[in-house]
Amino acid sequence: MIKKILLISFLIILLTACDSVLSFQKVDVAINDAGLQSTYKVDKDISVESALNSADVKLNPLDKVDPSPNTIISSPTTITIIRVTEEYSVEDSVLPFEQQTVKNESLQEGQKVLIQSGVNGKIQTIYRVVYENGVKISSTFVSSETTVPAQPEIVMLGVQSPYSVQPINGILAYISSGNAWVMEGNTGNRRAVSTSGDLDGRIFSISPDRSWLLFSTSTDVDTGKEINQLWIVSLSANDPKPINTGITNVVNYAEWASGKIRSISFSTADPSSSPPFWNANNDLQLVRFDADGKQIDKKTIVDTNSGGLYGWWGTTYKWSPAGDQVAYSRPDSVGLVNTETGVLDMVFQITPYQTESVWAWVPDINWSPDGNFLLAGLPNDSSSDPLQSTNLTAINVENRQLFNLVKNCGLFCSSSTISGHIPGEDYIAFLDAILPDQSEISRYNLSIMDKDGSNQKKIYPGEGIQGLKPQVVYWEPESDIEQQTRIAFIAQGNLIIAEVGSGVLRQITGDGSIDKIDWK
Repeated sequence: MIKKILLISFLIILLTACDSVLSFQKVDVAINDAGLQSTYKVDKDISVESALNSADVKLNPLDKVDPSPNTIISSPTTITIIRVTEEYSVEDSVLPFEQQTVKNESLQEGQKVLIQSGVNGKIQTIYRVVYENGVKISSTFVSSETTVPAQPEIVMLGVQSPYSVQPINGILAYISSGNAWVMEGNTGNRRAVSTSGDLDGRIFSISPDRSWLLFSTSTDVDTGKEINQLWIVSLSANDPKPINTGITNVVNYAEWASGKIRSISFSTADPSSSPPFWNANNDLQLVRFDADGKQIDKKTIVDTNSGGLYGWWGTTYKWSPAGDQVAYSRPDSVGLVNTETGVLDMVFQITPYQTESVWAWVPDINWSPDGNFLLAGLPNDSSSDPLQSTNLTAINVENRQLFNLVKNCGLFCSSSTISGHIPGEDYIAFLDAILPDQSEISRYNLSIMDKDGSNQKKIYPGEGIQGLKPQVVYWEPESDIEQQTRIAFIAQGNLIIAEVGSGVLRQITGDGSIDKIDWK
């Protein structure tokens, strides 16, 4: 019995020893790491991942392993590692500029004017490039971005105008497709004085002596820093070159000051990030230039101020014909400026029109030729709603008496005055709303009358023709007694000259691209 027990114990010990020997068996593993091969002995029945760890071989996240890391090694095995790396390459390529042609009947047929030179842009493209064991195997598109926009080449091509040439006095200037043009002598004698294509139409004014044109241009600079720029250009130069005045952010008002030599008056604003994207300073500055267009002195007439109710929109000003008085207009009042002290002398207080939007209504103002009266679109009284009761009103600047010339003519019933052939006979052209109770959105009639409001006569539009958008209209300067008195305005984007006596209308342009004029 004892012998039997000893035999069984011996067998158990023998089997245990054999099992221990089997558990410590090794197998050969060849590791081919990116083409470099090494041989190791590793424990049998461990995973490929464990085998690599025991050989102190580190894997990167993108590396490929064959067989897979969780494969169990039970016999001699070759493990192949493909080292995978990636990088992002950035390539710059040329973005070719486009060519654009703008037709304009201000040029002779077939004539071409280079408005803007074309400049290539740049495109930055990013690719993901993958390498296996140092060899490039793929390149995949990731993204593309225009880092430098291309500037198109813009060529203005002259097309023949179907409208007859009309003789004119003075200089008639206009903005067409963002460029400044002038006519002189006759409507066929047209020339461009600024071809930048970026006139914003806010400011456009011929100097009293017809030697210079003042205009504003939009800017590519971030709106948080600059809104626009003021430029002047000589109208007497053979090859006019616009001159940057260095004056920026002029939104509501700038003009050549009457009665002063080469002097511009203007009001500024500070850019804002929220609509209407400016806060007005309501100031009044006066700058004088020399004969070459160089600024020689500057004067502040009205300091920066709040501008009263709705003052964020801004104040407009207007010099009298002799240059000895300045009127102002803002959403809450109309009056005169003391040019010595800068104090505003209110003549008429206004309850500001509630636009319920990001704009404010400012009455249009103008002077009579003799400087004795100020014309303005004013409500019946200081408590009236401008939308319901705006009248074209004459203010006697000496005794402050008010005379209503045209009743209920609408928010934008602007006026323009001219002296007649006989001294003391002045005429007024004015706009009156076709739908007075909706004058904010209404089109307008163009009419004329004597300076006392009598003999009113509609000039435009005729039956079945759409009325005018709010605008300033201009009388022809220096017409003699043998000529028909004429007035210029914009209808459907075209320049129209009307003979006020006969009522004959002469369409001067037909491309529908005009948005601002001046005639002096």
